[in-house]
Amino acid sequence: MTTMDQALAARPARLKGLHDALATRILVLDGAMGTMVQRYRLTEAEYRGERFGAHPHDLRGNNDLLTLTRPQVIREIHAQYLEAGADILETNTFNSTTISQADYHLEPIVAELNREAARLARSVADEFTARTPGKPRFVAGVLGPMNRTLSLSPDVNDPGFRAVNFDQVKDAYLEAVAALVEGGVDILLVETIFDTLNAKAALFAIDEFFERSGERLPVMISGTITDASGRTLSGQTPEAFWNSVRHARPLSVGFNCALGAKQLRPHVEEIARIADCLVSAHPNAGLPNAMAEYDELPEETAAFIREWAEAGWLNITGGCCGTTPAHIKAIAEIVAPCKPRVTPKPEPKLRLSGLEPCNIGADSLFVNVGERTNVTGSKAFARLVLAGDYAEALSVARQQVENGAQVIDVNMDEAMLDSAAAMTRFLNLVAAEPDIARVPIMIDSSKWSVIEAGLKCVQGKAIVNSISLKEGEAEFLRHARLARRYGAAVIVMAFDEKGQADTLERKTSICERCYRILVDQVGFPPEDIIFDPNIFAIATGIEEHNRYGMDYLEALAWIHRHLPHAKTSGGVSNLSFSFRGNEPVREAMHTAFLYHAAKAGMTMGIVNAGQLGVYAEIPPALLERVEDVIFDRRPDATERLVTFAETFKGQKKDAAEDLAWRSAPVEERLSHALVKGITQWIVEDTEEARRKFPRPIQVIEGPLMDGMNVVGDLFGAGKMFLPQVVKSARVMKQAVAHLIPFIEEEKRLLGSADAKAKGKVVMATVKGDVHDIGKNIVGVVLQCNNFEVIDLGVMVPAQRILETAVNEGADMVGLSGLITPSLEEMAHVAAEMERLGMKMPLLIGGATTSRTHTAVKIEPRYSGPTVWVPDASRAVGVATSLASEEGRDRFVAQVREDYLKVRDAHAKKTGQKSIPIEAARANAVKLDWAGSAPPKPRHHGLLALKNYPLEKLVPSLDWAPFFQAWDLVGKYPAILDDAVVGEAARNVFREGQAMLDRIVKGRWLTANAVFGIWPANSVGDDIEIYADESRSRVLMTWHNLRQQNEKPQGNPNQCLADFVAPRESGVADWLGAFAVTAGAGIEAKLAEFEAKHDDFSAIMLKALADRLAEAFAEHLHQRVRTEYWGYAAGESLTNEEMIAEKYAGIRPAVGYPSCPDHTEKGELFRLLDAERNAGITLTESFAMVPTAAVSGFYFANPQARYFAVGKVERDQVADYAHRKGMDLAACERWLAPILNY
Repeated sequence: MTTMDQALAARPARLKGLHDALATRILVLDGAMGTMVQRYRLTEAEYRGERFGAHPHDLRGNNDLLTLTRPQVIREIHAQYLEAGADILETNTFNSTTISQADYHLEPIVAELNREAARLARSVADEFTARTPGKPRFVAGVLGPMNRTLSLSPDVNDPGFRAVNFDQVKDAYLEAVAALVEGGVDILLVETIFDTLNAKAALFAIDEFFERSGERLPVMISGTITDASGRTLSGQTPEAFWNSVRHARPLSVGFNCALGAKQLRPHVEEIARIADCLVSAHPNAGLPNAMAEYDELPEETAAFIREWAEAGWLNITGGCCGTTPAHIKAIAEIVAPCKPRVTPKPEPKLRLSGLEPCNIGADSLFVNVGERTNVTGSKAFARLVLAGDYAEALSVARQQVENGAQVIDVNMDEAMLDSAAAMTRFLNLVAAEPDIARVPIMIDSSKWSVIEAGLKCVQGKAIVNSISLKEGEAEFLRHARLARRYGAAVIVMAFDEKGQADTLERKTSICERCYRILVDQVGFPPEDIIFDPNIFAIATGIEEHNRYGMDYLEALAWIHRHLPHAKTSGGVSNLSFSFRGNEPVREAMHTAFLYHAAKAGMTMGIVNAGQLGVYAEIPPALLERVEDVIFDRRPDATERLVTFAETFKGQKKDAAEDLAWRSAPVEERLSHALVKGITQWIVEDTEEARRKFPRPIQVIEGPLMDGMNVVGDLFGAGKMFLPQVVKSARVMKQAVAHLIPFIEEEKRLLGSADAKAKGKVVMATVKGDVHDIGKNIVGVVLQCNNFEVIDLGVMVPAQRILETAVNEGADMVGLSGLITPSLEEMAHVAAEMERLGMKMPLLIGGATTSRTHTAVKIEPRYSGPTVWVPDASRAVGVATSLASEEGRDRFVAQVREDYLKVRDAHAKKTGQKSIPIEAARANAVKLDWAGSAPPKPRHHGLLALKNYPLEKLVPSLDWAPFFQAWDLVGKYPAILDDAVVGEAARNVFREGQAMLDRIVKGRWLTANAVFGIWPANSVGDDIEIYADESRSRVLMTWHNLRQQNEKPQGNPNQCLADFVAPRESGVADWLGAFAVTAGAGIEAKLAEFEAKHDDFSAIMLKALADRLAEAFAEHLHQRVRTEYWGYAAGESLTNEEMIAEKYAGIRPAVGYPSCPDHTEKGELFRLLDAERNAGITLTESFAMVPTAAVSGFYFANPQARYFAVGKVERDQVADYAHRKGMDLAACERWLAPILNY
């Protein structure tokens, strides 16, 4: 057995000796390595040694390298410290990570640096132990702080930028840890921590290594208080720092460096008071003088440390910068007679942190969790994030903290958002805002990957929201262990494999099961477990919901009695969902509920901190009705609160009922009855309408549906409440019931007596989702309107949904889901319906669904009708339209046209089955290049058009997207006469035209363009653009991707390069490129509107600038086709025909489906010199500024067409990265949305 093998084998015995020694005395670390190395005055050549003599970069100052090039120097320093009385040697590895050694270009030797430094220290320590066995010496493997930080941006202009990411830091530490342990260290010391997130990455790496190796070593953690502010460089107080790292269960925690013992005293005192582990402190030798030298004498340093030791604050001490063997000797002698600190046993508390601590115990007041930084709960916040306006998004977070939120909940689960990237960006920006970052972060997502992205950005102790048993115990355990490794507390939802807990018994049994798993199997501290037993909406008008408030309150009390130290939480805003729009009533409901929940033990709640009142100040009449609903005290509690809510909003009622509406035309009376839920005259009014209309079915499709659409608009605007919607549905049911006999009689006379007037709907919450409240309400509404509903429940696989639909002969399928992954499952169900050849309509609903997502991600997968249902009140209208023999085709055609526009605007793609890239290239578009010569342009080279007349662009405007921007659905110009949105469309159109006129006449905006046409040929999948017709000098190589999906026979795998003549063909082809903007100068006008708080005009201006930019692109393309290139000189298309792309050739834009790699925009802008010629720049993410801009390429080939590349495979990406000269990992990051692996 070698000496090293013996040292490793003896480690368990040494560790026992370490713990024995710590129990009886204060141990002493060594002193400064750098200070001692400087005394040797080593030259560059001595740092290099023979091995690194030819290294092309300077190495002087890389003290860690001396382990390899001057090991005797390091050995001597170690020996001097042990002679002075040190018990623990620190390895010479302060900068021995790949990230730190990158400054010297020595990353490949990092493992060797750590391993050999550990072996060297081990051998010296063992020599001294052999001399004095009664005083064993130990080795601490040092993991320094790195010169790149995870919480701080090196770019003052971009506080959200990071030079390195969590995984890179973690991996760098992991390599160092493995080598240190292999080299024989006894302890791992994470020291000189000025950025706690770096330390958390190190601790993550350590724990990962321990799990992998099966061996655990003691861990010491030592932070750095950088100045008199009493905070780390990244802004944390000592207690916040401790809360952030205590999950690592360290041997010790303490401070070192930056300050001398005199200045460090209060911070050592504080950490000694709060830490439930050993405490270490190794200060500098005072503060440096003007020459950066340390003047504090050994006796002075030792005198300060004696005060700490005598006060009982220390278990381990030593020295940092400026300390020498003389300092260590003085310290060792002075602490020798002192007893070590006794570790306290503090009260179990949930100890969170941002920049400051947030400790929550049994005696703590209720904790407000701010809810507005949540894209699923705040439309304003979602709009800001989707628009990339993170500066304003931060103001939402700041307002929450100012309003009293002690924790802020951050959720980025939006279907059209890269949630992980948005979470990362936002939390990185939050880190730079001390007034926000001072509070802990609750990282909220239904996707673990998004939660994990967030955990990698927060230096404090965060809360994970949430984990559950929904996907089974194995996944629950995995998420819990990772949350523990990241140092987070967890919210545990009362869900299990069967679904969400909606009764008291289910709530308590699931919470108890989770508690036992977390505490007994994972070792999770019970105080870090926060149960959410599910707050559901009350006062919905549905009897089964009446006990939801009581069941939650009783579950709280049970948890606090039976699950020691666990905390509780809930989404309080859910409670008042039925009263959206009535803020006084919602505030009263929240305030009263929280008052009772707090008495039942509720620890925290996700609330709008500005939407809470004072319980004692709730008007008595309102409080009585609210508490009647909360406690289910009377059968008419909901009805009474709804009625009172209208009065509370200021809608006063006369003592005698106002019957003036009875004199209106019957259509208006029916609408009024539906909106108000009045059944008194519904039969006679319906009969009057039946006599007025030629056919009874037209009463349903006409005034009744018009009335239900009004109900939907009011509900969506928060002007009606859910119970009222249910009542509206019941009015509808009575009206339809009166009409059914007449409809059936008409069918009998027409020979269709067997036809059914109602439809059968199969409904389910999709696999992976357990939310069903909204689905249940939709089911009630549909049943009230004579639809037969088959509700399959929650977590339903696609196969069961579709089998049931077929077996039951359903007329339509309804899918529901709340969490973001459900959207992917819905798309899967749609694809399965297509595969099975089904034709029945597919309805999509749920809180995270949207018209855009349905149009982009779901509808293209299914050839049958696919319709998004925004809310319960719309369900009847949609289902009735789809069930109507007469109205269905028109309705479906309108929806499809609308979705096509949305899909085109977002230019998204669906997935596909792939083939190897060589097979795809073999199936390329085959064109006959010998048959006809490509047209030579009349003008070629680069041309710039500055300050282009705006009035020339107006005729090319496409108005349809303008209405979409205002969420008005319809085809222009038909939308202006639409029965539902026509008035709103006409109003916004009129105001848009008026502002457009002012924009043009007032020259509010400036339009610039740059474009060019050059010789070009394809080379494989790339296109070379040449400087001149000699085609000898390449100006730009445009790299392209090819469709890699498996195609039916005869359908090619397209690539844009297919539409340009190959270089080997000898055919002289051409290619154009362009960039246009109509947004120059917009900032001044926007600032003017914003100063007036005129958001409407600001939004209108942005929408019109976008329309003008698109119009400029269309207008310029037309000029290129007819004038500059001239290949379509005789073209005479109308604007409608151009919008419909009836022209020859195409103008694809970089970043869109046919060329999805945004990085190619960089080469395009260099080719065009777009900044100089058009004033358009690119951000680091290749977004164009001004945002009202369009750029791309011109193809003249009449067979060129638009297409989507779709998903690509690893073989193509590797080849693509090679052609671009780009690192594969970087390439994959940019292509992430289209990777199929």
